[in-house]
Parts: sequence; C-alpha cells; structure tokens
Amino acid sequence: MKSYPMLIAGERRNGAREDVIRCPFDGRELGRVAVAAERDVEDAIARAHAARRALRAWPTHERAAFAARTAARLRERSEDLARGIALESGKPLRFARAEVVRAALTFELAAGEVKRFAGECFPLDLEPRGEGRVGFTLRVPRGVVAAISPFNFPLNLVAHKLAPALAVGAPCVLKPAPQCPLTALELVESAWELGAPPAGISALHCEPHVAERLVRDERVAALSFTGSDSVGWHLKSIAGKKHVLLELGGNAPCIVDETVELGATLEPLALAAFAFGGQVCVKAQRIYVHESRFAEFVQRFVALAEGLACGDPLDERTIVGPLIDERHVLRVLEWIEEARQMGARVACGARREGQVVRPTVLLDVPPSARVCRDEVFGPVVVLEPFADFAEVLERCNRSRFGLQVGLYTRDLSRALLAARELDFGGVIVNDTPSFRIDSVPYGGSKDSGLGREGVRAAMEELTEPRMLVLRGAP
Repeated sequence: MKSYPMLIAGERRNGAREDVIRCPFDGRELGRVAVAAERDVEDAIARAHAARRALRAWPTHERAAFAARTAARLRERSEDLARGIALESGKPLRFARAEVVRAALTFELAAGEVKRFAGECFPLDLEPRGEGRVGFTLRVPRGVVAAISPFNFPLNLVAHKLAPALAVGAPCVLKPAPQCPLTALELVESAWELGAPPAGISALHCEPHVAERLVRDERVAALSFTGSDSVGWHLKSIAGKKHVLLELGGNAPCIVDETVELGATLEPLALAAFAFGGQVCVKAQRIYVHESRFAEFVQRFVALAEGLACGDPLDERTIVGPLIDERHVLRVLEWIEEARQMGARVACGARREGQVVRPTVLLDVPPSARVCRDEVFGPVVVLEPFADFAEVLERCNRSRFGLQVGLYTRDLSRALLAARELDFGGVIVNDTPSFRIDSVPYGGSKDSGLGREGVRAAMEELTEPRMLVLRGAP
C-alpha cells in the first residue's frame, strides 16, 4: 500500500508515524500518510515566510502558464482522480467526475484572472494640492496563507485555496482534511512538477492541535478555512491580527411557491437534498412548499427519495453514498430520532445500511429540533407548508446560518423581494440552494462565514491595496 510523505517546500519527509486512510464505504485501506509534528509545521511556516518575496516576484506570465498547465493535467487525469475522490471521500463517481471538471475550471479561471488582476487609478486633482499628481493602487499579497480544507470536496476546495494564493504570489501551507488527504497531496505533487516554486507550497497531514500552530503563528498573514462553523469561529478567535476568510456551514432553505410547475422542482431538489449523502454545506435542508401544492409535493418527493440508488460510490448508478465516518452516521440518526421524539413524522428513510443513511424526509418538525436549527450534513430534509410569502421569508431568516437559499417562482417581484429581504450570501432563483459556479463570489452571512471565495474574490481577500502617489519632478 502506497505511503504518502508530508510535503514541505519541495521536500518529501516521512514522519514518526503514519495514519491509515480507508474508504468510508467498505473500509478498504487506500494509503498511509505521514503525520506531521510541530517541528514539521514550524519548518513549513519558516520556509514559506522566507519565500514570500520570491513568490511575490514570480512573473505574471509564469503564474498564468502554471495555472493553465495544472488545469490541463487535471483534465488528463480526470478518471483516476475521480476514482480516488470516490474511494477516499465516499462521493459517488458521477459527482466525483464533476468535481474534477470544476477543479480544472478553478485553475483555468486563475490563469485568466491573473492576467487582469490589478489595482485602480484615482484622480488626485480634486483640490489644488493634488494637481500634478497621479495615484493608483497595487494589489500586494498579504503574505503566507494557512489553508485548511474539508473532506467533502477533497480536490476542488483544495484548488480554491491553492489557485488564488499562487495566482497572487502568496506562499501557502495546506492542511487537507484528515479523512481524505490523498487527493490533496497528489495535487501539490503535481503543482511542484508543473512549475510552481516548491518553496511556495507545503501540505501537511496533522492533528488539529498541531494545525492550530498555523493559525496562531504571526508569520502567517492570512487564514483560509472551509469547514464547520464551530471550528471556524474558534480558529478566528485564536488567529490574532491575520486576515481571516471563513466558508462555513449552513442549513439551506428552499421555497417553492404556487406559481411554478412542481415537476420542474422535484428531481433537482431531491438531488440537492440527498446526493453524496447530503454532505454539502449548501444542500437543501428545509423545503417550504405553498400549502396548495404541499400534499402533492410530499407524495411525489417521497417517491423520488425512496427510489434513489444508494451504496457503493464506484457504482455508476449511485446517488447516495456513505457518510464519511461512523461518528457522523450516529449523529445523523440521533438527530432524526430527536425530531421524532419531539413529534415529527418520518415519511421515509431514518435507517442505515452500513455507513449509508437512507434518504430521510421529515414532516411536522418543531423549529427547535436540531434537524431544523443546525446543519445536519446528512441525507435528511424537512418539508413544511406555507401560506404567506412574506412570512416564509421570515421563516428562512430565523436561522443563525446564512449561506445560500433557493426560490422557485414565476413572479419577478417575489424574486426581487427575496433578494432584498433574505439574509444570505446567495439567493438562487429557480434553482436549488446547491447551485454554485466557481467564478462567482461565494460565502455567507451570520454563522455561515466571513469573506468570499470564488477565484477572483479569493484573490482580493489574499491581497491588500497599496497606494502609490506619483508627483512630477519639482
């Protein structure tokens, strides 16, 4: 079985011990990964900090060419990468293939953005003392980036850390998800091969308390974290003066009003609720359907949910794969049972087959139940009727989360009202809250995060403007 060393600024280093990475579906061993100690993290930070000025001077045309080569390599290896993602994360193969396509696009976007990423010009002669001067800003990398990525997109969310950082010339120390670091390590190896300055990228598999050194160290200028809200806000609290970018969780609502054809909403919402076992931060978790259509929607939606193929992520038919580990299986089942004890009705699901939880539809769920209140991160959806549109917007907002929300309607005035009133980072009209294109600003409000990802948005987060004023010779 292959062993994966830690990758520190061009050096491949073994550790005192290795962790075994297993497939969450059948437990097969996929590889052994060196576990980094505090001295390894120290070395990665020190080398990144020492390389920051060289990275800043990396020519724009070379950055663009590197990103383009990386996109091409991802496309060349798409099937191998997709199988690796499916095995280590449990993501069904069809969705793993889509993730590889998105990761290639992420680097392709970086190749394009780096060619036009620049500051602004400012008129300075707004008053007499500004005459004879010109002013403009440069976008300057903040410095070393600590990047922490989650298990559910082990390639594309790593790409969303590395591509913007390298595009702006910022060295990056990556901590990939502990459950599935293999794809991330392969991506970093490829980056070295394809021309990225080796000193500019490190990748370390380590324990959380060791990774916290990345967050506390004052030589690290920016933290980019994607993961749970509890961990993200804790990391912000210990990050000191560094710039912090958080993409956290959600419990995304979706509204289906009385103006739309139900048939157009059912399959997209079923996929948004249950695909990949619901392990997506913008999965549809609360679906509000107008009371005049509610009974029909429930009947047809439950039938769809019961018919979804569940099981082996390498099976081409599979939609719902395993949850990432046993702890998550037990938590999801506990939350379902809590809702049932509080009076909820189970329309389907609420049982496990190995590490796969069957798609679960709940009705009459009290708003205080955790499946309504928190991020379930599993194949569970709550269906509720509504009568008044303004009131259902308020219900969507009664959440500490605010990542993305979906709205199906043919009424333009409702779409515009929702855009004004919903406290979410993204309002998706006539599609599910799961919709995302990698070029657009992406992030949430309230407990769902801070700042915005998306290639250009992240490049802006990882740089700061430097004002330059030029005056003619006296």
